[in-house]
Amino acid sequence: MQVEPPGYARPRQLRPLDDHRESLIAYACPGAVVEAWAADGVVDPYWGPWRLVATGYAADARLRFQASSGGALSALLVHALRVGLVDRVLHIAADPVNPTRNVEAVSKTFEDVLARSGSRYSSSSPLVEIESQLAAGGRFAFVGKPCDVSALRRLAHRDPRVERHVPIALSFFCAGVPSHAAAGRILTALDVKSQDVASFRYRGEGWPGNAKATLLNGGFAQMSYAQSWGGILSKEVQFRCKICPDAVGGVADVACADAWYGDDEGYPTFEEVEGRSLIMARTAVGERLVASAVEAGDLVVEPLGIEQVARMQPGQARRKRLVRARTWALAASLQPTPIMRGNFVNEAARRAGFVEQLRSFVGALRRIVVGRR
Repeated sequence: MQVEPPGYARPRQLRPLDDHRESLIAYACPGAVVEAWAADGVVDPYWGPWRLVATGYAADARLRFQASSGGALSALLVHALRVGLVDRVLHIAADPVNPTRNVEAVSKTFEDVLARSGSRYSSSSPLVEIESQLAAGGRFAFVGKPCDVSALRRLAHRDPRVERHVPIALSFFCAGVPSHAAAGRILTALDVKSQDVASFRYRGEGWPGNAKATLLNGGFAQMSYAQSWGGILSKEVQFRCKICPDAVGGVADVACADAWYGDDEGYPTFEEVEGRSLIMARTAVGERLVASAVEAGDLVVEPLGIEQVARMQPGQARRKRLVRARTWALAASLQPTPIMRGNFVNEAARRAGFVEQLRSFVGALRRIVVGRR
């Protein structure tokens, strides 16, 4: 994977591929085919399969404070390590050389997970070394974007090592991948030079927490989540993310998100409060993991009705019901469309009004025509 302007990760072929590997890449690539949601339980067209829906937070105060929301995902990882369900965690961390960017990481301790907690709103490739991790044996938890988990699930259909060595896969609700250039604009707005940055957090240290650049001289500069995400990062989400039919981690064992508090009109407020996560256990494995973490005192939860999720995540609901209109724009412009069977795209589209769909269709078509892909 290499970074191409304005700062998205793209694959680069280094040598010829044999037919088997070519076929495997085509089969697993989430840009081309999205793994179908399981349909053997309760499935919501917006929120995917679910066996348990709750709000909660990490019982450890450090995890709750440092993570992006309530630290529930981090708490599940710490618990899985502590009880021996896994011996390591494959996920991402801040790049020590370019602190606004990401690298693949392997965590084995509480301190590892704590140090790498928090959202990273930049291109990431947590599966780049999946072959070496599978070859190493053992049992590891995987954490990635919904598309990363989709790729891993599809790989599992062709490679039995995935089932043997990856007992749990966790994800989160994803609003899309911004470019590295967008992170650079945050630094510019903060009047900070990239070469002066020692570390960079997109969020955390509170909820929702600030985007914070810590400098080599010991100082820091920061801006609010509303300014960093709402004003800069969200403006540079790549087009593929805007047609994602599974931005909610529907094929993960557990998916977590911000359990935003809504205002009187139903929109999330971003006032600084104690962190609270939305937790959706989607499989029997995920449900057992959550229950075990609660019983051990690593995670605190409170049941939540599935109908309340839309109030906490209205942007995700809107995105899902407009996926079909946006893919129609691809078809109208003779562009390839990802295969999305089994992701309840049509069912979600029926919840959108005609005017809303038309506007989304026209907006997507305009973006395709001017080349903003």
